[in-house]
Amino acid sequence: MDSTELRIAAVVPCHNEEASVAKVVADLQAAVPGIVVYVYDNLSTDATAERARAAGAIVRAEHTKGKGNVVRRAFADIEADVYLMIDGDDTYEASAAPLMIKTLLDGPYDHVLGVRKQQDEGASAYRSGHETGNKVLNGVVGKVFGENVEDMLSGFRVFSRRFVKSFPAVSREFEIETELTVHSLHLRVPQTAVPVGFRDRPAGSESKLRTYHDGFKILALIIGLARHERPVAFYGLFGTLSFLVSIILTIPIVVEFYNTHEVPRFPTLFLGFTLLLLGSLAWTAGLILDGIRRSRHEASRLVYLRYSAVSADDPQRPNGHGGDANGGADR
Repeated sequence: MDSTELRIAAVVPCHNEEASVAKVVADLQAAVPGIVVYVYDNLSTDATAERARAAGAIVRAEHTKGKGNVVRRAFADIEADVYLMIDGDDTYEASAAPLMIKTLLDGPYDHVLGVRKQQDEGASAYRSGHETGNKVLNGVVGKVFGENVEDMLSGFRVFSRRFVKSFPAVSREFEIETELTVHSLHLRVPQTAVPVGFRDRPAGSESKLRTYHDGFKILALIIGLARHERPVAFYGLFGTLSFLVSIILTIPIVVEFYNTHEVPRFPTLFLGFTLLLLGSLAWTAGLILDGIRRSRHEASRLVYLRYSAVSADDPQRPNGHGGDANGGADR
Protein backbone atom coordinates (compact mmCIF):
# COMPACT_ATOMS: atom_id res chain seq x y z
CA MET A 1 0.00 0.00 0.00
CA ASP A 2 1.54 3.29 -1.12
CA SER A 3 1.60 5.91 1.62
CA THR A 4 1.98 8.66 -1.01
CA GLU A 5 -1.60 7.95 -2.06
CA LEU A 6 -3.11 7.35 1.37
CA ARG A 7 -2.33 8.89 4.71
CA ILE A 8 -2.68 6.07 7.22
CA ALA A 9 -2.41 6.86 10.91
CA ALA A 10 -2.32 4.41 13.81
CA VAL A 11 -3.56 5.56 17.22
CA VAL A 12 -2.04 3.57 20.10
CA PRO A 13 -3.37 4.55 23.56
CA CYS A 14 -0.87 3.57 26.28
CA HIS A 15 -0.71 3.64 30.05
CA ASN A 16 2.37 1.91 31.48
CA GLU A 17 3.02 -0.33 28.47
CA GLU A 18 6.83 -0.22 28.36
CA ALA A 19 6.97 -4.03 28.07
CA SER A 20 5.01 -4.13 24.81
CA VAL A 21 4.71 -0.76 23.08
CA ALA A 22 7.95 -1.00 21.06
CA LYS A 23 6.86 -4.33 19.56
CA VAL A 24 3.43 -2.95 18.69
CA VAL A 25 5.00 0.01 16.90
CA ALA A 26 7.50 -2.20 15.04
CA ASP A 27 4.81 -4.70 14.03
CA LEU A 28 2.58 -1.94 12.64
CA GLN A 29 5.42 -0.40 10.66
CA ALA A 30 6.37 -3.79 9.24
CA ALA A 31 2.76 -4.68 8.38
CA VAL A 32 1.82 -1.34 6.77
CA PRO A 33 4.81 0.44 5.18
CA GLY A 34 4.49 4.22 5.43
CA ILE A 35 2.03 4.15 8.33
CA VAL A 36 2.44 6.96 10.86
CA VAL A 37 2.15 5.57 14.38
CA TYR A 38 0.99 7.92 17.12
CA VAL A 39 1.52 6.66 20.65
CA TYR A 40 -0.52 8.62 23.18
CA ASP A 41 1.08 8.39 26.59
CA ASN A 42 -1.71 8.56 29.13
CA LEU A 43 -0.04 9.39 32.46
CA SER A 44 2.45 6.54 32.30
CA THR A 45 4.91 6.25 35.18
CA ASP A 46 7.31 3.95 33.34
CA ALA A 47 9.38 4.23 30.15
CA THR A 48 6.46 3.87 27.73
CA ALA A 49 7.16 7.17 25.95
CA GLU A 50 10.88 6.51 25.60
CA ARG A 51 10.37 2.99 24.24
CA ALA A 52 7.75 4.17 21.74
CA ARG A 53 9.90 7.07 20.54
CA ALA A 54 12.92 4.82 20.12
CA ALA A 55 10.79 2.43 18.02
CA GLY A 56 9.91 5.25 15.60
CA ALA A 57 6.51 6.40 16.84
CA ILE A 58 5.34 9.97 17.25
CA VAL A 59 4.70 10.28 20.98
CA ARG A 60 2.08 12.63 22.35
CA ALA A 61 0.80 13.06 25.88
CA GLU A 62 -2.78 13.10 27.12
CA HIS A 63 -2.86 14.26 30.74
CA THR A 64 -6.51 13.40 31.42
CA LYS A 65 -6.66 9.76 32.42
CA GLY A 66 -8.83 7.41 30.40
CA LYS A 67 -8.78 5.69 27.02
CA GLY A 68 -11.81 7.66 25.87
CA ASN A 69 -9.97 10.92 26.53
CA VAL A 70 -7.03 9.67 24.47
CA VAL A 71 -9.21 8.68 21.50
CA ARG A 72 -11.09 11.99 21.57
CA ARG A 73 -7.79 13.92 21.55
CA ALA A 74 -6.26 11.77 18.80
CA PHE A 75 -9.30 11.94 16.52
CA ALA A 76 -9.36 15.73 16.87
CA ASP A 77 -5.63 16.26 16.32
CA ILE A 78 -4.69 13.78 13.61
CA GLU A 79 -5.49 14.33 9.94
CA ALA A 80 -5.44 11.18 7.80
CA ASP A 81 -7.43 9.22 5.23
CA VAL A 82 -7.45 5.98 7.20
CA TYR A 83 -7.27 5.64 10.98
CA LEU A 84 -6.24 2.46 12.75
CA MET A 85 -6.81 2.07 16.49
CA ILE A 86 -5.01 -0.66 18.43
CA ASP A 87 -4.12 -1.19 22.08
CA GLY A 88 -0.49 -0.89 23.14
CA ASP A 89 -0.49 -4.15 25.12
CA ASP A 90 0.46 -6.42 22.17
CA THR A 91 -2.60 -8.64 22.58
CA TYR A 92 -3.76 -8.08 18.98
CA GLU A 93 -2.02 -9.40 15.88
CA ALA A 94 -0.86 -6.28 14.06
CA SER A 95 -0.30 -8.43 10.98
CA ALA A 96 -4.08 -8.26 10.41
CA ALA A 97 -3.84 -4.51 9.75
CA PRO A 98 -3.23 -4.74 5.95
CA LEU A 99 -6.29 -6.96 5.49
CA MET A 100 -8.43 -4.64 7.59
CA ILE A 101 -7.28 -1.57 5.65
CA LYS A 102 -7.78 -3.33 2.31
CA THR A 103 -11.28 -4.38 3.42
CA LEU A 104 -12.08 -0.76 4.34
CA LEU A 105 -10.91 0.49 0.94
CA ASP A 106 -12.48 -2.25 -1.16
CA GLY A 107 -15.92 -1.77 0.40
CA PRO A 108 -15.58 1.07 0.68
CA TYR A 109 -16.46 0.87 4.37
CA ASP A 110 -16.26 3.42 7.14
CA HIS A 111 -15.66 1.01 10.01
CA VAL A 112 -13.91 -2.36 10.07
CA LEU A 113 -14.06 -4.17 13.39
CA GLY A 114 -11.36 -6.62 14.42
CA VAL A 115 -13.21 -9.56 15.97
CA ARG A 116 -10.94 -11.29 18.46
CA LYS A 117 -10.16 -14.96 17.86
CA GLN A 118 -8.08 -17.01 20.28
CA GLN A 119 -4.74 -18.09 18.85
CA ASP A 120 -4.30 -20.89 21.36
CA GLU A 121 -7.34 -23.13 21.54
CA GLY A 122 -6.14 -24.61 24.83
CA ALA A 123 -5.96 -21.32 26.73
CA SER A 124 -7.93 -18.12 27.05
CA ALA A 125 -6.42 -14.69 26.51
CA TYR A 126 -9.47 -13.20 28.22
CA ARG A 127 -9.36 -12.50 31.93
CA SER A 128 -11.85 -14.40 34.07
CA GLY A 129 -15.39 -13.30 33.27
CA HIS A 130 -14.42 -10.93 30.45
CA GLU A 131 -15.46 -13.23 27.61
CA THR A 132 -18.87 -13.90 29.19
CA GLY A 133 -19.35 -10.22 29.98
CA ASN A 134 -18.47 -9.28 26.41
CA LYS A 135 -21.04 -11.71 25.01
CA VAL A 136 -23.72 -10.39 27.38
CA LEU A 137 -23.00 -6.78 26.42
CA ASN A 138 -22.99 -7.71 22.71
CA GLY A 139 -26.43 -9.24 23.16
CA VAL A 140 -27.78 -6.23 25.06
CA VAL A 141 -26.56 -3.76 22.42
CA GLY A 142 -27.89 -6.00 19.65
CA LYS A 143 -31.34 -6.07 21.26
CA VAL A 144 -31.43 -2.34 21.98
CA PHE A 145 -30.22 -1.21 18.57
CA GLY A 146 -31.60 -4.05 16.47
CA GLU A 147 -28.29 -5.13 14.88
CA ASN A 148 -25.96 -8.04 15.45
CA VAL A 149 -22.74 -7.05 17.26
CA GLU A 150 -19.87 -9.54 17.15
CA ASP A 151 -17.24 -8.03 19.47
CA MET A 152 -18.33 -4.69 20.85
CA LEU A 153 -15.35 -4.29 23.19
CA SER A 154 -12.61 -4.97 20.65
CA GLY A 155 -9.85 -2.35 20.70
CA PHE A 156 -8.60 -3.13 17.17
CA ARG A 157 -10.50 -1.15 14.53
CA VAL A 158 -9.99 0.71 11.27
CA PHE A 159 -11.97 3.85 10.36
CA SER A 160 -12.44 6.17 7.44
CA ARG A 161 -11.89 9.88 7.84
CA ARG A 162 -15.60 10.65 7.62
CA PHE A 163 -16.33 8.24 10.47
CA VAL A 164 -13.68 9.78 12.71
CA LYS A 165 -14.59 13.40 12.00
CA SER A 166 -18.30 12.79 12.64
CA PHE A 167 -17.69 10.87 15.88
CA PRO A 168 -18.49 12.98 19.01
CA ALA A 169 -16.34 10.92 21.44
CA VAL A 170 -17.85 11.86 24.80
CA SER A 171 -16.72 8.78 26.76
CA ARG A 172 -13.81 9.11 29.16
CA GLU A 173 -12.57 5.59 29.80
CA PHE A 174 -13.06 2.04 28.51
CA GLU A 175 -16.63 2.82 27.41
CA ILE A 176 -15.16 4.31 24.23
CA GLU A 177 -15.45 1.00 22.33
CA THR A 178 -19.16 0.87 23.15
CA GLU A 179 -19.62 4.44 21.99
CA LEU A 180 -17.80 3.70 18.71
CA THR A 181 -20.05 0.71 18.10
CA VAL A 182 -23.25 2.63 18.85
CA HIS A 183 -22.13 5.56 16.66
CA SER A 184 -21.72 3.20 13.71
CA LEU A 185 -25.14 1.64 14.41
CA HIS A 186 -27.15 4.82 14.74
CA LEU A 187 -25.53 6.43 11.68
CA ARG A 188 -25.93 3.11 9.83
CA VAL A 189 -22.52 3.52 8.22
CA PRO A 190 -21.16 0.82 5.88
CA GLN A 191 -19.19 -1.52 8.11
CA THR A 192 -17.94 -5.06 8.37
CA ALA A 193 -15.82 -7.30 10.60
CA VAL A 194 -12.53 -9.15 10.14
CA PRO A 195 -11.21 -11.91 12.45
CA VAL A 196 -7.96 -10.95 14.19
CA GLY A 197 -5.61 -12.95 16.39
CA PHE A 198 -5.87 -12.35 20.12
CA ARG A 199 -3.29 -13.52 22.66
CA ASP A 200 -2.12 -13.12 26.25
CA ARG A 201 -0.27 -10.03 27.36
CA PRO A 202 3.51 -10.33 27.36
CA ALA A 203 5.36 -10.90 30.64
CA GLY A 204 5.60 -7.75 32.74
CA SER A 205 2.43 -6.22 31.30
CA GLU A 206 -0.73 -5.85 33.40
CA SER A 207 -4.30 -5.16 32.33
CA LYS A 208 -5.80 -1.83 33.39
CA LEU A 209 -9.36 -3.05 32.90
CA ARG A 210 -11.26 -3.48 36.18
CA THR A 211 -13.76 -6.26 35.56
CA TYR A 212 -16.75 -5.18 37.65
CA HIS A 213 -16.08 -1.44 37.86
CA ASP A 214 -15.61 -0.97 34.13
CA GLY A 215 -18.30 -3.54 33.31
CA PHE A 216 -20.89 -1.58 35.28
CA LYS A 217 -19.73 1.67 33.68
CA ILE A 218 -20.16 0.15 30.22
CA LEU A 219 -23.61 -1.17 31.18
CA ALA A 220 -24.57 2.27 32.50
CA LEU A 221 -23.40 3.78 29.21
CA ILE A 222 -25.56 1.32 27.26
CA ILE A 223 -28.60 2.28 29.38
CA GLY A 224 -27.85 5.95 28.81
CA LEU A 225 -27.44 5.41 25.08
CA ALA A 226 -30.69 3.45 24.97
CA ARG A 227 -32.39 6.42 26.66
CA HIS A 228 -30.96 8.79 24.05
CA GLU A 229 -31.23 6.56 20.98
CA ARG A 230 -34.51 4.72 21.72
CA PRO A 231 -36.47 7.25 23.79
CA VAL A 232 -39.92 6.01 22.77
CA ALA A 233 -39.11 2.46 23.81
CA PHE A 234 -37.23 3.57 26.96
CA TYR A 235 -39.80 6.02 28.31
CA GLY A 236 -42.69 4.07 26.82
CA LEU A 237 -41.74 1.08 28.96
CA PHE A 238 -42.03 3.13 32.15
CA GLY A 239 -45.16 4.81 30.87
CA THR A 240 -46.83 1.49 30.07
CA LEU A 241 -45.89 0.04 33.46
CA SER A 242 -47.37 3.12 35.17
CA PHE A 243 -50.58 2.71 33.13
CA LEU A 244 -50.87 -0.96 34.06
CA VAL A 245 -50.32 -0.38 37.78
CA SER A 246 -52.74 2.53 37.66
CA ILE A 247 -55.42 0.36 36.04
CA ILE A 248 -54.86 -2.45 38.57
CA LEU A 249 -55.25 -0.02 41.46
CA THR A 250 -58.11 2.03 40.04
CA ILE A 251 -60.53 -0.52 38.52
CA PRO A 252 -61.55 -2.13 41.85
CA ILE A 253 -62.26 1.32 43.30
CA VAL A 254 -64.31 2.34 40.26
CA VAL A 255 -66.30 -0.91 40.46
CA GLU A 256 -66.91 -0.36 44.17
CA PHE A 257 -67.98 3.23 43.53
CA TYR A 258 -70.40 2.02 40.84
CA ASN A 259 -71.97 -0.41 43.32
CA THR A 260 -71.95 1.69 46.52
CA HIS A 261 -71.44 5.28 45.29
CA GLU A 262 -68.64 5.59 47.84
CA VAL A 263 -64.84 5.85 47.59
CA PRO A 264 -63.51 4.10 50.71
CA ARG A 265 -59.85 4.03 49.53
CA PHE A 266 -59.26 7.59 48.42
CA PRO A 267 -55.41 7.45 48.89
CA THR A 268 -55.25 4.43 46.56
CA LEU A 269 -57.39 6.25 44.00
CA PHE A 270 -55.09 9.27 44.27
CA LEU A 271 -52.05 7.01 43.73
CA GLY A 272 -53.71 5.41 40.70
CA PHE A 273 -54.42 8.75 39.04
CA THR A 274 -50.91 9.97 39.88
CA LEU A 275 -49.42 6.92 38.14
CA LEU A 276 -51.73 7.53 35.18
CA LEU A 277 -50.43 11.10 34.95
CA LEU A 278 -46.80 9.95 35.27
CA GLY A 279 -47.36 7.38 32.52
CA SER A 280 -48.75 10.05 30.23
CA LEU A 281 -45.78 12.31 30.97
CA ALA A 282 -43.35 9.47 30.26
CA TRP A 283 -44.90 8.76 26.87
CA THR A 284 -44.97 12.49 26.05
CA ALA A 285 -41.28 12.83 27.00
CA GLY A 286 -40.42 9.82 24.84
CA LEU A 287 -42.19 11.24 21.79
CA ILE A 288 -40.61 14.69 22.19
CA LEU A 289 -37.12 13.23 22.69
CA ASP A 290 -37.61 11.01 19.66
CA GLY A 291 -38.14 14.10 17.54
CA ILE A 292 -34.97 15.64 19.01
CA ARG A 293 -33.12 12.37 18.34
CA ARG A 294 -34.17 12.45 14.73
CA SER A 295 -32.92 16.03 14.33
CA ARG A 296 -29.65 15.07 16.02
CA HIS A 297 -29.17 12.12 13.68
CA GLU A 298 -29.87 14.27 10.64
CA ALA A 299 -27.26 16.80 11.80
CA SER A 300 -24.73 14.01 12.42
CA ARG A 301 -25.46 12.56 9.00
CA LEU A 302 -24.88 15.91 7.32
CA VAL A 303 -21.48 16.20 9.05
CA TYR A 304 -20.68 12.66 7.96
CA LEU A 305 -21.61 13.44 4.35
CA ARG A 306 -19.19 16.37 4.21
CA TYR A 307 -16.39 13.85 3.71
CA SER A 308 -16.00 11.54 0.74
CA ALA A 309 -15.58 7.79 0.99
CA VAL A 310 -11.95 6.73 1.16
CA SER A 311 -10.71 4.56 -1.70
CA ALA A 312 -7.25 3.97 -3.12
CA ASP A 313 -8.43 4.38 -6.72
CA ASP A 314 -11.11 7.05 -6.27
CA PRO A 315 -10.78 9.54 -9.18
CA GLN A 316 -12.39 12.25 -7.04
CA ARG A 317 -9.58 12.21 -4.47
CA PRO A 318 -7.72 15.55 -4.76
CA ASN A 319 -3.94 15.07 -4.98
CA GLY A 320 -4.34 11.49 -3.80
CA HIS A 321 -5.88 12.55 -0.47
CA GLY A 322 -9.40 11.84 0.71
CA GLY A 323 -11.63 13.90 2.94
CA ASP A 324 -12.27 17.61 2.70
CA ALA A 325 -10.10 20.09 0.89
CA ASN A 326 -8.85 21.65 4.14
CA GLY A 327 -7.41 18.45 5.61
CA GLY A 328 -3.60 18.59 5.71
CA ALA A 329 -1.23 15.76 6.62
CA ASP A 330 -0.37 15.67 10.30
CA ARG A 331 3.10 14.21 10.55
